[in-house]
Amino acid sequence: MKKWEENIRRVVPYTPGEQPKVPGMIKLNTNENPYPPAPGVRRALQEMEEEGFRLYPDPACSSLIEALSERYQRPREQFFVGVGSDDVLAMAFLTFFNSGRPILFPDITYSFYPVWAELFGIPYERPALDEEFWIVKEDYVRENGGIIFPNPNAPTGLYMELEDVEEILGNNPDVVVIVDEAYVDFAGPSALELVDRYENLLVVQTFSKSRSMAGMRIGFAVGNPCLIKYLNDVKYSFNSYTMSQAALELGAAAVRDEAYFQDKVKRLVATRERTKKELRALGFRFPDSGANFIFASHESCPAKEIFEALRERRIYVRYFDAPRLRDYLRITIGTDEQMDTLLKALKEITSEKG
Repeated sequence: MKKWEENIRRVVPYTPGEQPKVPGMIKLNTNENPYPPAPGVRRALQEMEEEGFRLYPDPACSSLIEALSERYQRPREQFFVGVGSDDVLAMAFLTFFNSGRPILFPDITYSFYPVWAELFGIPYERPALDEEFWIVKEDYVRENGGIIFPNPNAPTGLYMELEDVEEILGNNPDVVVIVDEAYVDFAGPSALELVDRYENLLVVQTFSKSRSMAGMRIGFAVGNPCLIKYLNDVKYSFNSYTMSQAALELGAAAVRDEAYFQDKVKRLVATRERTKKELRALGFRFPDSGANFIFASHESCPAKEIFEALRERRIYVRYFDAPRLRDYLRITIGTDEQMDTLLKALKEITSEKG
């Protein structure tokens, strides 16, 4: 090791899903939405003035926050926005998890959580999911420096009912509890309805899944104004201009088209439920997903073999070579046509290898 390397921070980075560039592929590995953004997004892009590119963006992100405030019928002071929910969550780790006590998140969950904890020097503990992959809420009744979990969880897709979320909140009044709701629009009620009752609750959502804007990198948090002020203090100490003016304007346009949003969410949920039935008929088992993906294992065919056979057919799903996960594939829900192609391939593969 060279002398100058001795003081370099070393971390094991997050590994994002593969982004292949293969003609004619079916990409079901990173939970992107197969449908285009709302029509107003394209119009907003076409109508952007030159100043939107030439001048610095609004550091207060006013246009997007105003649209979110109107959509969710909440004061502007309850919203924080960032470059995807990853940016929002990283800011939240940096802002709220500083007690020196370990924060808590599940052992099987979004794999960025331990990366941020290591990067920021935050101690952490990982209560295990039960045998059916459910979060055990009783494991979060212990001394801690904060709590974070996705709802629905990833990669399992399981949705925790709000009464259980509220039980975790009630047992942890002295720390910030973050509920990461990247997939909640495909599942059930959001913890947003608990924000006014729990001043220590921060709810984080994204435009990457249900709003078809993963490429724009837009995320937001909702919490009481005190939490939001603390987040903004950290943001302005780090980078005042975190979001481009294009992202702000296009994000606001997406939020305003509620009818399109609801239609595409319903369509994806219907496709997901049909796909579940077809997968069961092919010998797959899986937790009952409330997300835009299914976490599936076959009764006789190893997941890695299926993953590789699908890849040969230019169909990409996600495989995690890790304890408790290596028997499963995470399959993003695409269009009906894409899922039909997938199901046909899976029938061939499992017949050949069964």
